[in-house]
Amino acid sequence: MYDLTGFQRDLLFVVAGQSEPAGVAIKDEIEEYYREKVNYGQLYPNLNTLMKKGLVEKGKKDGRTNTYLVTNRWHRELQARLDWERQYTA
Repeated sequence: MYDLTGFQRDLLFVVAGQSEPAGVAIKDEIEEYYREKVNYGQLYPNLNTLMKKGLVEKGKKDGRTNTYLVTNRWHRELQARLDWERQYTA
């Protein structure tokens, strides 16, 4: 996770915290946290980056709606990140 932006890490937490959210649900949640508008031109390229890195998978809810799910790789990388953080915060 060292090579992700803060925005990308936040997207991962939002995806992990919901049950296969659609892009709109992710956008709404991240806007609430940031307290500012997030445009789709920012959201979807970052989700695509997370998919290319193997941290998020995209599925289909219906013909128009994609859903997102964190992968097992994300769980491993999150654990490694938490272990790294603990050595400095313990």
